[in-house]
Amino acid sequence: MADETIFDKKNILVIGGAGFIGSHLCDEIVKEAKVVCLDNFLTGDDNNISHLLQDPNFEFINHDITTQIDLAKRPELENFKIEFQGVQEIYFLSSPASPRAYGQYPIETMMVNSIGLYNALQMAVEYKAKFIYVSSPVVYGEVKEGQKVKEDYRGVVDQLGPRASYTEAKRFGETMVNNYKTKFNIDAKIARVFNCYGTRMQLDDGRMIPELIRSAIHGKDLVVYGGESDVASYLYVNDLIQALVKMMDSGESGPLNIASDAKYKFSEVAQKVVEISGSKSSITYNDREPIMSTQILADIVVAKESLGWFPITLLDEGLEETIEYLSAQRGVLEPGQ
Repeated sequence: MADETIFDKKNILVIGGAGFIGSHLCDEIVKEAKVVCLDNFLTGDDNNISHLLQDPNFEFINHDITTQIDLAKRPELENFKIEFQGVQEIYFLSSPASPRAYGQYPIETMMVNSIGLYNALQMAVEYKAKFIYVSSPVVYGEVKEGQKVKEDYRGVVDQLGPRASYTEAKRFGETMVNNYKTKFNIDAKIARVFNCYGTRMQLDDGRMIPELIRSAIHGKDLVVYGGESDVASYLYVNDLIQALVKMMDSGESGPLNIASDAKYKFSEVAQKVVEISGSKSSITYNDREPIMSTQILADIVVAKESLGWFPITLLDEGLEETIEYLSAQRGVLEPGQ
């Protein structure tokens, strides 16, 4: 029905569009398309999309995707002509993604990556829309420290562990997408996004970089969970958005590792945060908490070759922008206050 654009611009649905990554994606694709942004603000933030609300090519709908929705019957989408043109592309980013978030919302995390994803895939079938499921490297399971994983790696997963609500949700989600692709012959893709950071992260996100920045701007010791020589890679959000858009436009269905291939020691990252923020804080090191995983490094050869993509943002540049953004949230109370 809707695999071709009838009017001047494509209709694109972004599920989870008010979140950290989703809002940046909306910023990019609204330049050339009409964007329907769905979010229920479980972990998203209306401030992330407030600047888009006056754009005639952008429409926000407050909706929980675990409940079905008929876009063609939504009066606010009248100008999108859904009943005639349908939807051409769907991005699924509707899931808590930080340990703090899925630790707080474990049931919601599993529900959105099962029932919510089912509802989204049903729309993809109805509209013959291209579909991207944003997954995670947690699907790889146990990985040796510092090991680079390719897309075909298979590790052991503890389905009853403290991270299982997220890990098993993403593994199930990938299986669901793959079976919809096979059964209904839809153009469905899987992107495994590694360790992304940038502006619009929440100050109390719980992941390493915002936690270090929060401590630095509040003048507290930076606590690194892991050893000084432990390594990880860090993908700036702008680079991720370019990869997702390129993947949607490509013939590549994945699964595809989307990551930075530059690795840094934890000590280097912490020191950069201190220097860039102008903080006088000290740096300390603790053992990882049970809900935290070993940092997984990605082999991104397939993404480079199939998409013609590679990350271009240097860590210092990305940290400068992120610190400037999060510093504006300096007045946010520390969790528990």
